[in-house]
Amino acid sequence: MSRFQHSHSRHKMIHKALRPQLAYSVLLALFTAITFSHASAQRDFTADSIAFVNADWHTDTLDGFFFKHHHFMNRQVFNSNQCFSIIEIPSGSTSYLTFAADSTLTTVSAFATRDSAQAAINGSYFNMRTGEPVCYLRINGKELGENTPSATDSIHRKYYQNAIIRLLSTHRPRFVLPDSSRIAERLMADSNLMTAGPMLIQRGIDVPQRLDRSFVYRRHNRTAMGLKPDGTVVMLVADGRHRGEAEGLSLPELTRIMRWLGCRDAVNLDGGGSSTMYIRDRGSDGIVNNPSDNGRFDPSGQRRVANAILVVKRR
Repeated sequence: MSRFQHSHSRHKMIHKALRPQLAYSVLLALFTAITFSHASAQRDFTADSIAFVNADWHTDTLDGFFFKHHHFMNRQVFNSNQCFSIIEIPSGSTSYLTFAADSTLTTVSAFATRDSAQAAINGSYFNMRTGEPVCYLRINGKELGENTPSATDSIHRKYYQNAIIRLLSTHRPRFVLPDSSRIAERLMADSNLMTAGPMLIQRGIDVPQRLDRSFVYRRHNRTAMGLKPDGTVVMLVADGRHRGEAEGLSLPELTRIMRWLGCRDAVNLDGGGSSTMYIRDRGSDGIVNNPSDNGRFDPSGQRRVANAILVVKRR
């Protein structure tokens, strides 16, 4: 037998031996997702929603918007400890939204300080190695990022690219669930567009999620934006990856939270270590949540990000 034949034969034997392990891994992942989905569907969340809505929320009335915060202990919500920071901008407020980006990764607080923002949250997804956006981004008419293709499909958009945030001429947001085309945004005339996802709620209907993905069913820090029927903008950051303090949310759990906040439409943004909320003259140098990149439950663990969503006072 030649060296090549021996190597090829050995490769086939290894592949054959690994096949049951791969099959087991796939089945285990599917079983976990199905079990999670079934348990979530069967459970009564009435007590959770009552605890959430009736909590003693710390609320600040600021110039043009409200800031709310609460740290749930004693496993009151989803049988877990959770910490939420929320901005609500009423319809008709003199505060409005803008997008911010830079050619290098920058903290949310730096974006906010640079543009004299009242408040800010992290925006959409990016390549942590290069700093480039991996979702479509247009600011003041200039295209700054595109939806990156997958290795096997250059036509259709990825799962986390299936929600578009439009800023109207009034800089009030609207959410669009696009078709599968990866370049659909280029046909839209808006000056300011940010793609993220997945969409959580559209016109009062929960958008089905892919429960075969750990990104969906595992708990992480989360950032989301929603719209109430009266036009109020809701911006949420849920801390996570802090065992015993804040466990984070799955996407189905995040969807429930946005519903409990009264949102008729909601979009998931970049999360994990990126999840950050800034309020000027509040918190520690403006950071009011507990980002997780430093491994401590405190405000000092900001991650540098590619873009942010700012709350700005109309002059």
